[in-house]
Amino acid sequence: MGDSFELICEIEPATRPDLVKVRHQVGVLAPVASRFLIPDNHIGRATVSSIAVAREVDLMGERAIACVNARDRNILGFRRDLLTAAAYGLTEMLFVYGDRPETGRRSDDLTVRKMIDLAREFSAEQDWPLRIGVSCGLGDVQPWKHDADAWYVQVSYSVDQLIAWRQGIDFDGAIYAGVMVIPSASMARKLSADVPQLAVPAHVIDMVDRDSNASVDFAVELTDSIQATEQFDGVHLVPVSKYREIAAALLDVGKL
Repeated sequence: MGDSFELICEIEPATRPDLVKVRHQVGVLAPVASRFLIPDNHIGRATVSSIAVAREVDLMGERAIACVNARDRNILGFRRDLLTAAAYGLTEMLFVYGDRPETGRRSDDLTVRKMIDLAREFSAEQDWPLRIGVSCGLGDVQPWKHDADAWYVQVSYSVDQLIAWRQGIDFDGAIYAGVMVIPSASMARKLSADVPQLAVPAHVIDMVDRDSNASVDFAVELTDSIQATEQFDGVHLVPVSKYREIAAALLDVGKL
């Protein structure tokens, strides 16, 4: 991508003690990615630690952002994660609330707001240059989120919707628009039913129903349109299983 517009690629985390697929995703996406976002216990399933995977990505010579959710940890556990991230030399984290877990209960000891406060305190004490990101939707953003360094906006399928939202926003940090490469029409329908705020428009589902690779072209065009608005610092790209296809498509159109 261009120097001022970033492509932050989310990878599918490992659900088994094997990082071969993680390394493969990073290798395939590296020519187009500015940085890599590592999810934390993705969609409520246990995964290899996002901090550990971020360290692996760094060792591959790429830049990583470790996502950490409030759902699965108390304050002591979060302090452990901060210590681990600092020991590994990671300098960027994304704090999120976390989806409903598949098993067990959600921890009530920690919120994203508390995570920001604790991380700022810790980074000041340790002289650790931590950059903090938080997620937000296409609506009013809670005032305390302005204490973050970056916002990751929910996945959208409309540039007009993104522009309308952005025009009402005053934020000094970086803002990344969310773009998902829909892997299949069935997955799009399930996502729309399970998470209404991420509902995939009917015309996009119909398009993917006719051609599963149409979602790749749609994501490339959407990314290009977002960049053209000059209203966002980059795109948070969620390739899901289409990481090979989206990497090839972005290379073909010269998005480096």
